[in-house]
Amino acid sequence: MDDETLPEGLMRGEDGRVRCWWHGGKPDYLAYHDDEWGRPVGDDRRLFEKLCLEGFQSGLSWLTILRKRDNFRAAFADFDIDAVARFGEDDVTRLLGDAGIVRHRGKIESTINNARRAIELREEAGSLAAWFWAREPGPDERPAVADYPALTAMTKTPTSTAISKDLKKRGWSFVGPTTVYAFMQAMGLVNDHVEGCWCRPEVEAARAAFARP
Repeated sequence: MDDETLPEGLMRGEDGRVRCWWHGGKPDYLAYHDDEWGRPVGDDRRLFEKLCLEGFQSGLSWLTILRKRDNFRAAFADFDIDAVARFGEDDVTRLLGDAGIVRHRGKIESTINNARRAIELREEAGSLAAWFWAREPGPDERPAVADYPALTAMTKTPTSTAISKDLKKRGWSFVGPTTVYAFMQAMGLVNDHVEGCWCRPEVEAARAAFARP
């Protein structure tokens, strides 16, 4: 199959593998697509990190955030929930002066607030992973065929909307339905690799083998 006959939403890489289109052939983005995106995550720290970084992405591209991710990790104590929850005004000032991250007071303060809310959620549910994975969408919410038109039309879903509403009620911020759905896609709560992408069956196998918390 040559590139002219590939279905919409797929592209062939220099290595000959067919992938989702969105990495655009950029090496760091391609590695993220292949090695991380959609693979199930059960670690609270990584779940918290991703939700925070999705909040920072608001109004920006994920590639911008991805390329600053190591700086964010250094700035926010590797997203250790308890450590971030202890941040105070001095930390906000420090972060606003950090050129390696996105210097947006509202998003910085949101991350600190959300760490405190995450501790409350962890105490209630046992872990963030248990809380989020208990809300994994069922097959009735998934497209019959995971092709480009179906997946690009799904910027939010009933589940992401419900999670967003619940989190906001608990005091979280920068967790709108679209942000939550991007988090769900990245953390493997859904498999949104396009049909025909080499990663899709591998991610599906990882999801099948994943022990839900």
